[in-house]
Amino acid sequence: MTVSPEFQQAHAAWFETRMAKLTAEDGWLNLLGRWWVTPGTLSIGRGAACDVRLPVGPELLGRLTLNGDDTGVFEGTDGEAILLDKAAGAFAWRADRFLLEITSLNELRALRIRDAESEAAAQMKPIAFFPLDPALRITARWEPLPEPMNLTLDTIIGVPTQVPVTHVAKFEFAGREMAMLPTYGTADRPQFVFRDLTSLDDTYAHMRFVFGEEVTEDSAVLDFNRATNPPCAFTAHAVCPLPPRENLFPVRIEAGERRL
Repeated sequence: MTVSPEFQQAHAAWFETRMAKLTAEDGWLNLLGRWWVTPGTLSIGRGAACDVRLPVGPELLGRLTLNGDDTGVFEGTDGEAILLDKAAGAFAWRADRFLLEITSLNELRALRIRDAESEAAAQMKPIAFFPLDPALRITARWEPLPEPMNLTLDTIIGVPTQVPVTHVAKFEFAGREMAMLPTYGTADRPQFVFRDLTSLDDTYAHMRFVFGEEVTEDSAVLDFNRATNPPCAFTAHAVCPLPPRENLFPVRIEAGERRL
């Protein structure tokens, strides 16, 4: 398969952006942990007496008080009080070298902490790829569903969640008519969670992600050369959705990132 310099350059630019996001301070490589939290007060730090124990940092980083209405306050040892309010988009903050955030999964809340001084990004091994194949940059038909629906998806940790779905992407591959449902993302960049037979040996076992590009009223580009490992391939502290049954394919899509 001949790959033009322009196609190679476009892929290299995409991958540079991909790696910048993955290795950023708020990326997936420097997560120290995810702790389920409920309303109340928790101490956070390296000390043995802390409710949330960190492997690095001060003995006591601070205390988090979470309320049942998704508000709260973090009081650092420097005396600064940071007000938290999910509705106002203020559920993430910084303390010392750490980035903290409270994430939501249905009615559950979890505290996720990143170490901005982590060396994980520098120590990361290169990601292997299948050879580039321009034929696997596919323009799919982008069709609205007869009726929007709420789809129940399982997650890697076994907690199901619901997502709204309004469209389906249809395309031909290996002589088959294929259809994929988008389950996350945005209108101009829908995200597809899928699994194919490469998951048996070459790609992450549970799922891969690919994003729709150049979305119009009736078409969307699916570039499987840009299919990626999900966050949970890089860290045990991510919660990834599993593919809906519509996105399980009995063929090998040999494109994109290989298993780490």
